[in-house]
Amino acid sequence: MLKRIITSIVAVAVLIPVLIFSNTWIFPAAIALCAVVGCYEMLSCIGQKKNVWLALPIYLVAALCPVFVRYFYISGQGSDSSLASFLKLAIGLAMILALYIFGVAVFDNKRVAITDSGLIFASCFYIIAAFTSLVYLRDYVMYGMYIYLLPFICAWVTDIFAYFIGRFLGKHKLIPSVSPKKTVEGAIGGIVFCVIALVAYGFIIERFVDGTGTAQAKYLVIAISGVFVSVVSQTGDLIMSVIKRHYGIKDYGKIFPGHGGILDRFDSVMAVSVILAFICTYFNLFA
Repeated sequence: MLKRIITSIVAVAVLIPVLIFSNTWIFPAAIALCAVVGCYEMLSCIGQKKNVWLALPIYLVAALCPVFVRYFYISGQGSDSSLASFLKLAIGLAMILALYIFGVAVFDNKRVAITDSGLIFASCFYIIAAFTSLVYLRDYVMYGMYIYLLPFICAWVTDIFAYFIGRFLGKHKLIPSVSPKKTVEGAIGGIVFCVIALVAYGFIIERFVDGTGTAQAKYLVIAISGVFVSVVSQTGDLIMSVIKRHYGIKDYGKIFPGHGGILDRFDSVMAVSVILAFICTYFNLFA
């Protein structure tokens, strides 16, 4: 327990400066590093980290995507044409990456099973898209300087309250075959407190943080988003647990002593960042 607490304190101490300087190169660089490490951990889990032909292109895409979103795609910010071009680029990149990974499985079939290649594509593309979404939220959505913090807030509030409510009030197991300790009561508690946290965050931004006085929280949209976000947060955690159990590992990595790797600690954050990027593309949390 002491090791976990010390690790958490150190991790927060490192994370806070990265978030404070989110408008500088430090933020996309840190996000790119997390994406690369996340892909490395996934390939290690699947047993393909030493396959250079497979791993290096994935690491390259993981490193470039967050930086590209910040520095090479800033023109036309916020316009419909910009969004359309962005989506076309993402779809094109996904198709190229899929063809390449499946191509490696064809020509290197003794080392890469075709079933593993499907998981490699889906999981690594998800990891890259999730971390890149953090930069997208910061730079491309309305009031992004406030919204990009929500993946961290929502995921951690959901995790913390789901854990404690499940521990003290939980009686019904959620999905014991995947995560034996999670309960229905804990899941519901996580959703409730996530919604409360989001509404409170909107109130704080509207009343005390926004110096211009123009940010008006849309509380109904925020509350509804909180429900979806919390469900997705817990689902993201379970998805990563399923993959770990399938390959018979306890943790994805050892970067955070007592906690595991990037994918162990950011599984919920990743899922939330993806769904928030979708929500904020079509709906504004602040008017």
